[in-house]
Amino acid sequence: MKADETLDCVGLYCPMPIAHTARKMKELKPGQVLEVLSDDEGIKEDMPNWCKTTGNEFLGLQEEKGLYRVFVKKSG
Repeated sequence: MKADETLDCVGLYCPMPIAHTARKMKELKPGQVLEVLSDDEGIKEDMPNWCKTTGNEFLGLQEEKGLYRVFVKKSG
């Protein structure tokens, strides 16, 4: 999946990946996609829940060797 921006949250644990994502999303335009990199397993549940709360679109998650790539589309 192609992202407009990438946010590296590797080494950060709940709630920091969500806090950094919220800040970064403010910089994006509606329709742009943010890729969040994290090694925190909690992001699998936290990010979809955050998207529901904020109205942003959770596009999916890819996991490879303990690294999670999460894709979020900014709502318009």
